[in-house]
Amino acid sequence: LPVVRHVLDNGMTFLILPRHQAPTVSLVVHYPVGSVNEHLGNTGIAHVLEHMLFKGSREIGTTDPTAEAPLLAAADAAHDSLLAELARPRPDTARIRHLTDAVASYEDRAEAFAIPNEYAGILAAAGGRGLNATTSFEATRYFVELPANRLELWFALESDRMRNPVLRGFHTELDVVHEERHLRLETSPGGIIQTAMLATAFQVHPYGVPVIGHAADLEYMSRRQLTEYFRDYYGARNAVAAIVGDVDTDQVVEWAEAYFGEVPAGRPAPPVLAREPEQAGERRITVEFDAEPRLMIGWRAVSGLHEDAPALQMLASLLTAGRSTRLYRRLVAGDRSAIHVSAYLGPGFAHPGLFIVNAVPRAPHTTLELEISIYQELDDIRANPPDAAALNRIKNQIRAGEYRRLSGNLQLGMQIAESEAVFGDWRETFRLSRRILEVTPGDVQRVAVKYLGVRNRTVATIVTKGGSQ
Repeated sequence: LPVVRHVLDNGMTFLILPRHQAPTVSLVVHYPVGSVNEHLGNTGIAHVLEHMLFKGSREIGTTDPTAEAPLLAAADAAHDSLLAELARPRPDTARIRHLTDAVASYEDRAEAFAIPNEYAGILAAAGGRGLNATTSFEATRYFVELPANRLELWFALESDRMRNPVLRGFHTELDVVHEERHLRLETSPGGIIQTAMLATAFQVHPYGVPVIGHAADLEYMSRRQLTEYFRDYYGARNAVAAIVGDVDTDQVVEWAEAYFGEVPAGRPAPPVLAREPEQAGERRITVEFDAEPRLMIGWRAVSGLHEDAPALQMLASLLTAGRSTRLYRRLVAGDRSAIHVSAYLGPGFAHPGLFIVNAVPRAPHTTLELEISIYQELDDIRANPPDAAALNRIKNQIRAGEYRRLSGNLQLGMQIAESEAVFGDWRETFRLSRRILEVTPGDVQRVAVKYLGVRNRTVATIVTKGGSQ
């Protein structure tokens, strides 16, 4: 691919890929800062920042920045005092009420100057589509698609957001995040079982903490804390921008220098120093919940950077990536003991994770039946390497998927930005795909033997309240 890589003096990297098939451009900004970079006390901060960075800047999202600023500062001062009071061994309830009312009063007065969704509205009026952001264990990324002739608008808005964000409406948005956490982790069976699995499998590494954070940390989070975290870690040196579409490379470089050249570099992302100790034996966690039973099995495995990762990814595909795969044929299409089964490496990429198998039994079958069938299928692979024809079918699927990814500007932009941020080389994502295509049946058998044993697995199940597994 004719990608042009341009690095500003402040460290911000631009990946520019001209594609003139349509008069549009896809834009991605990728920060290698996610929940693994957090610590107990500020969990969920990356995800909250994802929400808050759509609130605008000193000039966008407000009718009067001069009048708004002192009110937000007063709200922050009152909130800091409130948090300090709450942290005392014997908090003064009257003072807590007074400070809570003060925070709300200052926020309400500041809200009078806010223009909700102005940032998104400007982009929408310019023909923007798909404006959104995501936070994962290892990254935060912002993206949008625009008509090519409105590209300079993005440069102006995005650089302004990096230099001068104003996190207005913080306490209201924090309520939104609390509700999102409730829906994802406390009422969704998939979220409940994943949270239980990861907390059991990872007792030291931050993979064991939900991306959205602990409820207590969200409760005591402050706008000042978010602002400092943003200033430190969402600077130019951690930002990779991918610009894919109907663009002129020289013009993009000129705008990059003009608009982003003065963005502060910031600090490197907080290092992840925690290392999960070797697991001494199988772990099990059972959650009682008013939902259909579910099963999740995770074996301690490797990072996506490890030389064994391609073979494990191939094993996951052989098990569940399509109707002809082993677990799908056996559990879903065969004895119909499951309504769903999937396998993958997770929950992140940069650190040693898990080889995960998810399954949902079809009544009256149980999670125990599925667990036994899954182990039997893996035992067969450990004893007998899969046939080459099955591997070739998966490899053909991978080639087709690669072609589809290359045909979409936004997905391609996300892919090369992530690769640049993780490896320092946008090309590495394509090398990884080639390594999967080089996996042999013997490689699959070897990693199944090496990683998928009893000692290093964690089993999570949801048991229906008053019912069965």
